[in-house]
Amino acid sequence: MISSGIRKVLKQFERTYEPFNRIEISRAALLHNLHWFQGQTGLRVIPVLKSNAYGHGIREVAKALEGQDLSYIAVDGYFEAVRIREVSQLPILIMGMIPAKNFRSLRYRNFAFVVHDESSIRALGATGRRLKVHIELNTGMNRYGIETAALEKFVKLIQSFSNLEIEGVMSHLADSDGDSPRSVASEVELFDKTVERLQKMGVSPKHIHVAQTAGSQKAVSKYANTIRLGIGLYGSNPFPSNNPVRRVLSELRPALRLVSTITEIHELSPGDRVSYNYTFEAPKKMRIGVLPLGYYEGIPRALSNAGVVMINDKPAPIVGRVCMNHTIVELPDKAASVGDEVVVFSNQKSDPNSIDAIATSYDLFNYSLLTSLSADVRRVLKP
Repeated sequence: MISSGIRKVLKQFERTYEPFNRIEISRAALLHNLHWFQGQTGLRVIPVLKSNAYGHGIREVAKALEGQDLSYIAVDGYFEAVRIREVSQLPILIMGMIPAKNFRSLRYRNFAFVVHDESSIRALGATGRRLKVHIELNTGMNRYGIETAALEKFVKLIQSFSNLEIEGVMSHLADSDGDSPRSVASEVELFDKTVERLQKMGVSPKHIHVAQTAGSQKAVSKYANTIRLGIGLYGSNPFPSNNPVRRVLSELRPALRLVSTITEIHELSPGDRVSYNYTFEAPKKMRIGVLPLGYYEGIPRALSNAGVVMINDKPAPIVGRVCMNHTIVELPDKAASVGDEVVVFSNQKSDPNSIDAIATSYDLFNYSLLTSLSADVRRVLKP
């Protein structure tokens, strides 16, 4: 077992240790995207920091949002909220399921909870603490959310506990990034009718939210006053390249840049082969560089013999198979040397190795590209 003294020494060493790989997060880009959605929609915005802030680093993004006028930031689980609380005092909305037996032992530090099952309500009520809840409705996703027919029963259960306050009502759109406007309209229509039923019961939620990033461009609700901003906060576009709505979000700025280092160089002769299973054979004399990151760190194996990185502002093709902890690239010129930095994922949308460009070019999912980035890669918050 590691003593507290050794842990302290290790943490200090980690702060001064200079890694070969780092993920840079632009605070300016995050705030630009946040303010763009606030202005464009005219609604309150709840930034979503679940899944390690979509791979960007939950602590770093929480720090970046400090000082902003936000009703909540949102996460999926309790321990994500605890990590944020170490660096930020912003109110936190916990959206995911928590086993009901755990509520009695949680620490409640300006947390609110999304609820859609009776066991959670009873457990939260039994704590005796004054807590705020957001009711989740099932309007078509058929994942979580109470059935709208059960609304009255569910509300009465919440109201039977004097310590619980219905502060919000929400749903999650199933097809907001799809091609059919009717699917979004039908869900919003059901959502609005259910909000009206709540109001007739004397319940007036402060936060009414049905849309996420993509839904914010399509959902026309009579009552919604808030959106949950996920992928858009980080500057990635949720719409596929053939969707006309994609252009509306063209002003978003990618917040993430993944940087690595050339740690080894090899001179190849024609016929020399590279990496696992020899899937690349040098067609000429060439120089290759080894980068100390691979699919464990978040470089998709689909980029083997296909993707590019940027070295000295020049594209450098990935050659051979991406390994677990290494990627090999063809060096663009003789000037490249050991120790040079390499931009693996660019934050410039025009670059061929930006997240959205990679997703479009190789039929990958931009959300997955971001959330697959290993938490072991150091995140650095930039101005």
